[in-house]
Amino acid sequence: MQHQPPVTSYNLHSHIKIIMSSKSPPPQSCDTFVVLGDRTKGGHIVFGKNSDRPQDEVQEVVYQPNANHAQGSKVKCTYIEIEQVETTHAVILSKPSWMWGAEMGANDRGVCIGNEAVWTKLQGDDDATERLLGMDLLRLGLERGSTAESALDIITSLLEQHGQGGPCSDTQPGLLYHNSFLIADTKEAWVLETAGRHWVAENIKSGHRNISNTLTITTNMDRSSEGVKEAAKEAGWWDGTSEFNFADAFNADDNSDGGRQQCGQQLLAKLSQGGEFSLTEMFEVLRDTESGICRTTDHQHPTAASM
Repeated sequence: MQHQPPVTSYNLHSHIKIIMSSKSPPPQSCDTFVVLGDRTKGGHIVFGKNSDRPQDEVQEVVYQPNANHAQGSKVKCTYIEIEQVETTHAVILSKPSWMWGAEMGANDRGVCIGNEAVWTKLQGDDDATERLLGMDLLRLGLERGSTAESALDIITSLLEQHGQGGPCSDTQPGLLYHNSFLIADTKEAWVLETAGRHWVAENIKSGHRNISNTLTITTNMDRSSEGVKEAAKEAGWWDGTSEFNFADAFNADDNSDGGRQQCGQQLLAKLSQGGEFSLTEMFEVLRDTESGICRTTDHQHPTAASM
């Protein structure tokens, strides 16, 4: 795998001017979690996600076999074409029918990924520019990554090279957001959170972890994009002397996860306490309506699929 150099021609000042006059929408999609082997029955890793999407959208489950590709060929994602790789893994995807990318899925190497919409201080009108959707990045990570860490490398490299952007709905052109990801394999998990082309990642090797529609990585960063701290300092979101906190620096000021992330965290702690978390407990989390993790069909953004 060839790692692409980070993009440095990012006009932060113009982006700040845009977001100061725009208001981010309330969180409205998805919860993803993983429970590692030290907390599960049989020592397996359990991964779960609910995908909440616009009410009239169709979400389909598709299988894409592994494939070999001609040197120099391209792959057409939802909006843009990028360079194809020589070999892609077989994948099972749960995806809105209109887009190339996917909300969640797994590949033939045991890698699972789910993504979340997040709203950050770097959002603005430029997010409508057609680039890679977060869902495209997810599918590319599954098709190309043989481990959770390699999928992380692929997603972050493509994010830095191409950026993220474009409407995230075919019926709601104003639905624009940045993305976070939970990436797991049979040994470990990674949480990846982004703001524009910037990103941070946290390695999870034990216990449980969940993400919803807010940035959750604070000071516990195992990896990050080049210049992320400098960007926060330049914008006045970090003083440059205290410990750097990614979530505090980049979460949109009016962003709230509605308590779903905390509710999911509490459910996981309770259900995995005895080290016997299993598929039954996974179902219990994904079916929890009181927290909003599971939404009924009369909601504007109902739960469209579960993994």
